[in-house]
Amino acid sequence: MPDTKNNLTRELHIRLKPADFNSIQKRFASSTCRKLSEFARDVLLNKPIVIKQRNQSLDDFMTEMIKLRNELNKIGNNFNQSVKKLYTLQQIGEFKTWLILNENDKKILMEKMNEIKLKINQFSDAWLQ
Repeated sequence: MPDTKNNLTRELHIRLKPADFNSIQKRFASSTCRKLSEFARDVLLNKPIVIKQRNQSLDDFMTEMIKLRNELNKIGNNFNQSVKKLYTLQQIGEFKTWLILNENDKKILMEKMNEIKLKINQFSDAWLQ
């Protein structure tokens, strides 16, 4: 026979004004509860509720880092394709052309690396205040 002591067998139905429901919904959304029913049980039984807190500067940092990571991935892919092309070259003239074309990619990579350093410095300065 199943253990009925820990099963959720009793129901409680309540009616709310739309504004009250929206207020509860907002509090639920800012909590770590996965379901509204879990949140409601915790509130009704006076159990502690863990509220998520957002660190805006960390969010900004992560947004910038994700953009830069994506750009670096693209640059890395271009570099890999370029090196594969290098291995297929047969004559010195082809090597010279490859070197000239890849000088621009090198410049772009260095600019992105400097941009990353600048962003990290900006965020570290903000965090250290």
